[in-house]
Amino acid sequence: MTNNVKVQRAIANITQAQLAEKIGVSRQTINAIELKKYVPSTVLALKIAKLFGKSVHEIFELDSDD
Repeated sequence: MTNNVKVQRAIANITQAQLAEKIGVSRQTINAIELKKYVPSTVLALKIAKLFGKSVHEIFELDSDD
């Protein structure tokens, strides 16, 4: 799964820590999502998308091997 969380954060001008606080996870979780080491739960993906005012599909995309 690929994502553009880092890009969306840059557009919103917020840090990993600020994003983490807003959605109730650790900064390390945000870092792992951005590095594609962690696939977020449906609830977490929805929270991230809602915070950025985007659909889940605009933030997260399945790879061909998923």
